[in-house]
Amino acid sequence: MKRTGFLVLLAAAALAARAEDVAGREIAPWQPGTLDIHQISTGRGNAALYILPDGTTLLVDAGEQARKTPRHTPDRPDGTRPAGEWIVRYLRHALRHAPQPALDYALLTHFHGDHMGVVAEETPASPTGAYRLTGLTRAGESLRIGKLLDRGWPDYSYPSPLEDSATRNYRAFAKWQAEHKGLKVERFTPGRNDQVVLLRAPEKYRNFEFRNIGANGEIWTGVGTNTRHHFPALETIARADWPSENMCSTSFRLSYGPFDYFNGGDIPGIPAEGSPDWHDVETPVAKAVGPVEAAILNHHGYIDSQNAFLVATLRPRVWFLSVWDSGHPTGRVWQRLQSTRLYPGPREVFATDLHSATRVVVNGIEKLASDRGHIVLRVSPGGGEFRVVIVDDSSESRRVTKVFGPYPSR
Repeated sequence: MKRTGFLVLLAAAALAARAEDVAGREIAPWQPGTLDIHQISTGRGNAALYILPDGTTLLVDAGEQARKTPRHTPDRPDGTRPAGEWIVRYLRHALRHAPQPALDYALLTHFHGDHMGVVAEETPASPTGAYRLTGLTRAGESLRIGKLLDRGWPDYSYPSPLEDSATRNYRAFAKWQAEHKGLKVERFTPGRNDQVVLLRAPEKYRNFEFRNIGANGEIWTGVGTNTRHHFPALETIARADWPSENMCSTSFRLSYGPFDYFNGGDIPGIPAEGSPDWHDVETPVAKAVGPVEAAILNHHGYIDSQNAFLVATLRPRVWFLSVWDSGHPTGRVWQRLQSTRLYPGPREVFATDLHSATRVVVNGIEKLASDRGHIVLRVSPGGGEFRVVIVDDSSESRRVTKVFGPYPSR
């Protein structure tokens, strides 16, 4: 009888663990062994919090556009605070399990305002006076960052000097934080798997890896730490054909046991008419990455992204889409995501906040699994299965609205 009762308790505990995230309740805190990826919905750009299996934390981008137009989605939860403040408040709640919430790593995929924060006339100065608070700099002002990775450090000169106001502000932040707060800044180096590592209990999760795939046209070959040059030397091409900021985006693959996740920043895969073929960065990156369980759409699903080769090669079970514009996604991108000719089997697409105009012009977009909310990917200990949890973004209730899965990892 005692053994039977004990088994019943175990079964009940297992059932309770599986049912932690329930629609209508507050999202459950992160638990050791779980990999969480939060795509934060602000309506102003990309921001994602990664809580790795041992509790190591990583912020990937923290965008904040300064102005809104009718083609942009509304602010989430609302416009009473700038996006950077909403991001910080979200981070603090998601890290409520930690005695002192902090960011072990921050990674900037590329130097655009919807990923790092625009500087406008009304952007407030930091208490130090050394930089202004917007997007990533606001997050780093509020939560200590241990290491900051980007594609440009230390000279920020490729393919030409980066002199826009947002990048100057970001560099001023990095410089002051390095000199006064001990921030470590490094260039994101393709091919490496030791720039983002588990810091608390790496020995418990040896099946975890964060692999740098590409940046600045340098792309991992898939062998060791070897890379190859995808972009030609600048002196050999016309200035009009030089790589754009989006083409230079960092890309990475995160692996946890059989589970794999891909983030390619804003890399394009469909060159503009008349442009050279090497403007397609998605194809060589996809060759290095291979199949994954989940991926965020490159360049928000805009017209130049998610080419057929990338979709067919990655073939994820779930796609995530960070939306702030009516062109996210475009119709042809949506068709490729849904095409069972490119890869067979079911797949779901989750968007942070689909624009009302997109619902009208993109045929079949009503098939989105979820079209609004923070998107939380929760990978079970060991990486064998994962769920997608949608969290209300109209308030700070942190209320779960939908739960999808579990999905088995391949």
